[in-house]
Amino acid sequence: MDFRLTEDQRALKRGVRVLLDRRFGREALRAAVDGGGVLDRALWRELGAAGFFALRLPEAAGGVGLGLPEAVLLFEEAGRALLPGPLIATHLAAGEVPGAAEGQAVVAAADGELVEWLDAADVVLGPAEGASPIRSVDPLTPLHRLPGGVPRPGTADLVSLLSAAEQLGSAGRTTELAVSYARTREQFGRPVGGFQAVKHLCAGMLVRTELARAAVYAAAVTADPVEIAGARLLADEAAVAGARDCLQVHGGMGFTWEADVHLHLKRAWVRAERGLGGAAAEELVAARL
Repeated sequence: MDFRLTEDQRALKRGVRVLLDRRFGREALRAAVDGGGVLDRALWRELGAAGFFALRLPEAAGGVGLGLPEAVLLFEEAGRALLPGPLIATHLAAGEVPGAAEGQAVVAAADGELVEWLDAADVVLGPAEGASPIRSVDPLTPLHRLPGGVPRPGTADLVSLLSAAEQLGSAGRTTELAVSYARTREQFGRPVGGFQAVKHLCAGMLVRTELARAAVYAAAVTADPVEIAGARLLADEAAVAGARDCLQVHGGMGFTWEADVHLHLKRAWVRAERGLGGAAAEELVAARL
C-alpha cells in the first residue's frame, strides 16, 4: 500500500496553509490571545466557504466529497496554525446541523468531561446540563467541565484521529521554530544549533514528529480503532514533548508571553484530554497486542 500523498492531497495541504497564513497569521494569533478567546465569526464563515467543514460530505449533499485522509491534512494545518474554535465538533456536525457545513453555525459537543467553546456555540450536541466554566490553561480554548460526561457514541475515534492530526501539526511547527531559533541565536560567537545538546533536542523532535506522521496518516487510511489509538498516543507525545523541547532550545526567551512556544504547549495539553484519553488508548493498544 502506498501511503505517499497524491499531488491533489499536497495541493490541498498547500492551499489550506496559504489560507491560514493569510487569514490567521501571527498578528491574528496574538490578537486572538489578547481578545480573551472570542471566536472570529468572519474567519469561521471563510473556513466554511473554503470547504473546511464540508470536506467529507458527498458532492450531492453540497460537500467536497473527499475522505478521512484529506480531513487529517486539513486538521494538521489547523494545528500548525493554532487555529482556535470547536473545529472538530463543527466538522463532524456538517450535514447534521443546518449551517455547520457553510460555517454559518458554530457547533460545540459535550464529548467527555471537558466541553470546548460552549458559550460561543449556536448548537451543542449532547447533554450539557450542569456544565460549569473552568479556567483553561490555553487562552484560546475556553472550557466547561461536565461532571460525569462521556464521549458520544460513534464519535470518540474520529475526535481522537482529528485531534491527533492537530497535535501532529503543532509538533511540526514547534520543530520548525526550534530549528530556526537554533540557527540564528548565537552564544559564545556561534549559533546555539552548533552545540551537541541542542542538536539532540532538535533531532528528537523531528523523530517524534515523523513517527507520529506515519502513524496518523496510516490510521486515516485504515480507520482502525486500535491504529487510531496508537497514532493518538504518538501524536500527543510528539506535540507535548516537542513543545517542551522547543522551550528548552529557546532558553529563557521561550518562557516569555511574547513567544508563541508556550501556546503550542498549552494547546497540546488541552487536546490530549479530548476523545479517547491517553490511558484508554493505551489499554486499547495493549489489548490488541
